[in-house]
Amino acid sequence: MAITVSIVEDNQGTRESLATLLARSPGLRCVGVHGSGEAALRGIPGEKPHVALVDIHLPGMTGIECVAKLKLQMPSLQVLMLTRYDESDMIFKSLRAGATGYVLKKMISTELVPAIEQVSAGGAPMSMQIARKVVNHFHQIKQPSSDVEKLTPREHEILGLLAKGYLYKEIGDELGITLNTVRTHLHVIYEKLHVQSRTEAALKFLGQ
Repeated sequence: MAITVSIVEDNQGTRESLATLLARSPGLRCVGVHGSGEAALRGIPGEKPHVALVDIHLPGMTGIECVAKLKLQMPSLQVLMLTRYDESDMIFKSLRAGATGYVLKKMISTELVPAIEQVSAGGAPMSMQIARKVVNHFHQIKQPSSDVEKLTPREHEILGLLAKGYLYKEIGDELGITLNTVRTHLHVIYEKLHVQSRTEAALKFLGQ
């Protein structure tokens, strides 16, 4: 069965080039062409494509906004974003909106058809430059070096007093909070630290 595709692109020449490329590709079938995000929202739900190709820089409603709205109506729709630029902020906004893949327009002739096939098969294709930016982004995210670092400042404060041997009531008096509030905080702390007792929690705090 052919993979059905809808196009959302404001430039007429690019729209025509995309439609021609799809028409020449065995196994792919273009079911709709739209010049704006607004038109896409009206047409694509009725076309029910497997994949939507969406230009990120549309006039009026942006491609990112269009994708977010389409995904609310059609959660299973696979979306490939098309752009001339490899802007990092746009990449992550698109992915958060629900896009599955990202292809640079200068690579369309060689990468688009394989990308459509990959995304339809459950993959998440991206141009090599885009994939490298995604990898670099996650490399730069600081991961907590220990469970204790996951605690909020207040939880850290309570655990510190607990490690010093304070009783629950004494912790409450010291911090000006109720006994029930102390217990609630400790329940959350135990879950975050994956421990079952104050002794285990104190040891984890002291060892960090």
